[in-house]
Amino acid sequence: MNGIAWMNVALKKATASLKVGEVPVGCLFIYNDEIIAESSNTVNETCNATRHAEMNCIDQVLVFCKEKCLDYKEIFSNIDIVVTVEPCIMCTSALYQLQVRSIIYGCKNDRFGGCISVFKVSNVYNFKVTILGDIRSEDAINLLKNFYEGTNPNAPEPKIKKISKIKNKDPS
Repeated sequence: MNGIAWMNVALKKATASLKVGEVPVGCLFIYNDEIIAESSNTVNETCNATRHAEMNCIDQVLVFCKEKCLDYKEIFSNIDIVVTVEPCIMCTSALYQLQVRSIIYGCKNDRFGGCISVFKVSNVYNFKVTILGDIRSEDAINLLKNFYEGTNPNAPEPKIKKISKIKNKDPS
């Protein structure tokens, strides 16, 4: 399969995630042209802000390696990541530390992106990961728009800043 075909699978995962009230991000870890891990965000389900789709997939690969008595370093170095939204700085850093082969993403993540949008994690590591973005980005963006139009029951209450009034004091 090619990047677009894999992205179609990831977008289906993201769509399913949207239906259960999670941020619609779908992620696949592909090894030898097979999906060995797939997930979406489970932040709302687990009430754990670190349970991004990529982190969930990392956990699945570690279990896969343990069950099959495989060296996780060897497996990760031959994994291609397909994710509907550019991984955040935390996830991109984890993927670089694991030395994955490539990251293919749909739309940019203008708030938290670690591949290019906010911070280039690649500048911190002495290792090259192939990055390819803008694959079916409009579809990924539309899923995010649908999510953010609704209400997130686990979102914190907004904090309203009080505007302090500075009184003009007459020095005389």
